[in-house]
Amino acid sequence: MLEDEINRKLTETDQGTGCGGLMRLYWQPVALTDELSGNRPVVPVRIFGEDLVLFRNGSGEIGLIDRHCPHRQVDLCYGRLEENGLRCPFHGWLFAPDGTCLDQPGELPENNRIRHFGQANYPCVERNGMIFAYLGPGDPPPLPAVDCLQAPDSHVFAFKGFLECNYLQAVEVGIDPAHASFLHRYLKDEDTDDSYGRQFRSGTGDEDIPVTWIMRNFPAPTIDVKRTDFGLQIEARRHLDDARDHVRVTNLLFPNAIVIPMSSSMAITQWHVPVDDHNCYWYAHFTSYDAPVDKPLMREQRMELYMLPDYKPRLGRFNNWGYDPAEQESETYTGMGMDINVHDQWAVESPGPVTDRRKEHLAGTDVAISRYRAMLLRTMEIAADPDRHGELPLYRVTDGRSLGPEWHDSVMTADCPREDWLAGYQERRDRSGW
Repeated sequence: MLEDEINRKLTETDQGTGCGGLMRLYWQPVALTDELSGNRPVVPVRIFGEDLVLFRNGSGEIGLIDRHCPHRQVDLCYGRLEENGLRCPFHGWLFAPDGTCLDQPGELPENNRIRHFGQANYPCVERNGMIFAYLGPGDPPPLPAVDCLQAPDSHVFAFKGFLECNYLQAVEVGIDPAHASFLHRYLKDEDTDDSYGRQFRSGTGDEDIPVTWIMRNFPAPTIDVKRTDFGLQIEARRHLDDARDHVRVTNLLFPNAIVIPMSSSMAITQWHVPVDDHNCYWYAHFTSYDAPVDKPLMREQRMELYMLPDYKPRLGRFNNWGYDPAEQESETYTGMGMDINVHDQWAVESPGPVTDRRKEHLAGTDVAISRYRAMLLRTMEIAADPDRHGELPLYRVTDGRSLGPEWHDSVMTADCPREDWLAGYQERRDRSGW
């Protein structure tokens, strides 16, 4: 059970809130590169309750500025895109990517000068199919040196999806190792050769035991949570027999991202970005550690569940997330189809836009969730003091090399030490060649 005041502190992210101020000190995904393709690369962005417009000018520069013109507050998403900026159709004011007004053609020459009117404008960087923005004060930190941002574009597929819930619900599913044995339980095992791009449907390395079989038959993992410089590392062990453990290692990349195994050769880095207090987007990088990613196939698989232009799901509360009682009897534990995104969507949306945590009762398997909430509250105090920003958790390059965060998912020798699976990750990373 959580007091309502603490729940609000953890879930409210608009301007002026402690959690919103904290998250603004980190780079956040705001769009996919695909959204700025086509003849008119201009899209609305709503993040932390703030309405913005993202655009790429004719010179290729990206701007993220206040959605409303500082002159008379009309919507700049309908602006005229030009070589050096976005021009308001109301009176012709032209805005550069950094928010500077370059031209006010309706004014007399003495009043038409280059100036900035103080509206919001945020720096952006583009990496591997995703556009990140820094919405905080001062100079931005470096982008986290995680694998998905270090890998070549050929080995990374980017996608996103909309969720009708607060960001915290979405993050907490990703750091809960126990739920996969139930929420993602398949009552029949499939051919693992057909599992490309699908989490929890692959084999487990040399023994090629289906992960679905392990999750179904060994539902109670031993969970160890380790504090790291960048957040939390979560090790879940399922004891198969006296000789073997299934070891699955996931990561919380503070403050609102997770790094989790997808198969023996692919991982997902997924940010859960608040739109406002009642909605969020998940942004995901699917990173391959061997061959280049089959991007057309992965996009085709995911577009079966999402609709353009907003990447909103085809299934949801409005149609009971596709729930089929007959399927629940014979195919899946949820009765909501074979895609785990739908399972997770039900788990995070069905409690309502913001979970009433006064009524929840956490258990032993929720240790990472408890640690994460405590970390958020503690770090909000650091974020409120500019002199302490150097203490914020951040994934940095160490020893001149980017590596990780380390993830793992395979059958190992029973009771193997951390060094064993860590060596497995390092070998996989070294084999990648990037």
